[in-house]
Amino acid sequence: MNLILLGAPGSGKGTLSEFLCEKNGFTQLSTGDLFRENISNKTQLGLEAQKYMNEGNLVPDSVTNSMVENYLKEKAQDLIFDGFPRTDDQALALDNMLEKLNDQIDKVIYLDIDESVLLGRLTGRLICKVCKRSYHKVNRKPLNEGVCDFDGGELFTRPDDQEDKIKTRLEAYHSQTAPLIKFYNDKILKVEAGNCTPEELYNRVVEVMGA
Repeated sequence: MNLILLGAPGSGKGTLSEFLCEKNGFTQLSTGDLFRENISNKTQLGLEAQKYMNEGNLVPDSVTNSMVENYLKEKAQDLIFDGFPRTDDQALALDNMLEKLNDQIDKVIYLDIDESVLLGRLTGRLICKVCKRSYHKVNRKPLNEGVCDFDGGELFTRPDDQEDKIKTRLEAYHSQTAPLIKFYNDKILKVEAGNCTPEELYNRVVEVMGA
């Protein structure tokens, strides 16, 4: 089964993905990880992506799609897509890639949440520099302040988790990514993601998935 987690920044996609990977055997396909891996290995796609990033420009779909397609040649099942697709064009490209491999997106988990809750989550969010796990200054504190429970990595606040930048990210989400709800209409499973712990959100998702 292949899943897409769809929701605004701060809706809980990252933590939910961690749970599904640990408890249900999924593998997370993150375009951020693909960029870092290709750039680190100095692949042709990595060098091309880095050129755009160094110039402050968005990496074009052609480069991102090619990285995803290369990954899918190695593994195309039991995936959770994180950060991809972001647009209808990317979603169409992904469907075509998977079709060539006789596979598909099976379900799209849409995490619905009020924006006032999102702002509270994001402005208090802390991220591990090593494993990228998420914590919160109030609602999900680490056992030791400033240190990840899993690997002892340093916790930090992302630069784009400032309130003004969060609002810009939400505007981009509504204009570019939210239309995917319509694109995947027949595969959408809507889950209320507000006012619950990560564990409760995971349980709600597993229930609607019938897993």
